[in-house]
Amino acid sequence: MSTGAKIAVGGVAIGLLLIPLIGFWMSLLVIVGVPAVAYFALDPSQRRRLRRINNRKQIGR
Repeated sequence: MSTGAKIAVGGVAIGLLLIPLIGFWMSLLVIVGVPAVAYFALDPSQRRRLRRINNRKQIGR
C-alpha cells in the first residue's frame, strides 16, 4: 500500500472516530480542512514540486 493510501485510510478512520464526538459536519471539516491547510502552508516551490511528483504517478507515465 502506498504512503498516500495509508494516509487516506488513516484520515477516514479518524473521521469516523470523531463523528460521535463532534458531529458529522465538524468531522468532515477536519478531514477536508487539515490536508488543505497543510497544502497551503507549503512554499510555492514546494507546491510545484508536489504537483510534478503527483503528475508523474498518473496511469501511462
